[in-house]
Amino acid sequence: MSIRVTNLSFSYGEKPLLIQANFAIEDGQKVGLVGENGTGKSTLLKLFRGEEYPDDGDLKVNGTMELVPQEVKRDPILDSASSVMEYVNPDGEKEEHEIRKLFDGFGIPQIDLNTVPRTYSGGVKTKFALARALFKEPDILLLDEPTNFMDIEGKAWVMGLLAQYPKTLILISHDLGLMDNAIDRVIYINKHKHKIEEYKGNYTQYVRLKKEAEDLLKRMVEAEAKHIKSMEKGYKKIQGYTSKKGVKVKVKLKERIRLAKENLPDLPPAVKSIKIQLPEPVRSGEVLITARSISKSYGELQVIDKLNFAIRRGERIALLGPNGVGKSTLIKLLIGQISPDEGVVEWNPMNKLGYYSQEFEDFDMEKSVLQLFEDKCQRMESFCRPFLGKFNFLSNKVNQKVGTLSGGEKTRLSIAMLCSTDANLLILDEPTTYLDVLSQRVILDALKAYKGTMIIVSHTEEFIKELKPEKVFLMPEAKMDFWREDYTEVIGEI
Repeated sequence: MSIRVTNLSFSYGEKPLLIQANFAIEDGQKVGLVGENGTGKSTLLKLFRGEEYPDDGDLKVNGTMELVPQEVKRDPILDSASSVMEYVNPDGEKEEHEIRKLFDGFGIPQIDLNTVPRTYSGGVKTKFALARALFKEPDILLLDEPTNFMDIEGKAWVMGLLAQYPKTLILISHDLGLMDNAIDRVIYINKHKHKIEEYKGNYTQYVRLKKEAEDLLKRMVEAEAKHIKSMEKGYKKIQGYTSKKGVKVKVKLKERIRLAKENLPDLPPAVKSIKIQLPEPVRSGEVLITARSISKSYGELQVIDKLNFAIRRGERIALLGPNGVGKSTLIKLLIGQISPDEGVVEWNPMNKLGYYSQEFEDFDMEKSVLQLFEDKCQRMESFCRPFLGKFNFLSNKVNQKVGTLSGGEKTRLSIAMLCSTDANLLILDEPTTYLDVLSQRVILDALKAYKGTMIIVSHTEEFIKELKPEKVFLMPEAKMDFWREDYTEVIGEI
């Protein structure tokens, strides 16, 4: 088994992602694919699978291959499967007890294997897709953010499982703990040079080696710049030379300066962080949402049963519970995307909603970034272009189709939409799922300063703790309680 890439170049329109990339991945290697959001990590996996084709160069793949994508919601194989058993065990080679053992490790032991997989939450679907790929045991296993939507216990179990995978593993993940445990090599996509850089070892070693390389490059660039400046001073001193020998010296020195400037490498660019601020919310009523005896089922699966509660102005509520217990369903009931089978949800007419969905189901994937932003925000292009620029959607990027954006870029677009309106109610369903660590920090700081009402779903302990919620709503218990410090432990268990 192997993947060999020779002088590979690939662009989206006028935007280059890779220019003459060269690398090889050998049998049994565990490779972490890293880079900022939008650098082309997911695109590289598509190139491996033949879903995209290089503009130039050569790509050879030997061996069977399976991909677990970051957005399982749009997997046509899963959507058409008549049962969980059929989807995760398509070749019929695994016994039920083997499937149960894997599902138990994933934290979903209660799943009925005869149910239709498309009815489950995004987190559970991700686990189904991972199970399907692991049971096939391909020569090359491609994982694009495999722990998205997973709770902490599920992530820990997957860490150990992937570290023991007997064949080749290529992994994209913002879960640094997972990367440290599972990989022995890093391939970094340099966004600014559009090149591939390779590092031996795990993610922690990569960070150290990359910093050492950048520090060395910085010293070299500064030393060479100093040398160029010295040559320019020397050139000024001999500008008055008019003899044949003097003119010859001047010409040679001028050429040396020109070549030195042309060959001077760029300094490693500083990370450009997104500076965001949520606007002052418009005034809301005292009670924003009231749920009265609401129930919701999918077939025989009872997700919500006779639920009663109220959400008041200014409250921060953490919605906690394992994957698949109905958190996303409850949110969709509260905002009117779906209707309860019984009971009623009362919505205050003064509410102005800002909603972030982990699965982007309200995005029209065929529209451009600019078109979608204009439609959602009802603002003119003269406002939208500079506003999107603050979120690193620059120049031609705003004309790119939403469906071609990476998960992290879709998240940035969704957060930009939240920041363009003065919503008094934010409902956020796993807002950091696709974001790198730095971007997560930026989003957290913005949410901490928000003055409106907030309901947030997150499996990230630090994120919930720093937001300091006043209340917690526990699922599947359907219990509202005041926040206590020991609820931090609950996040760690789900």
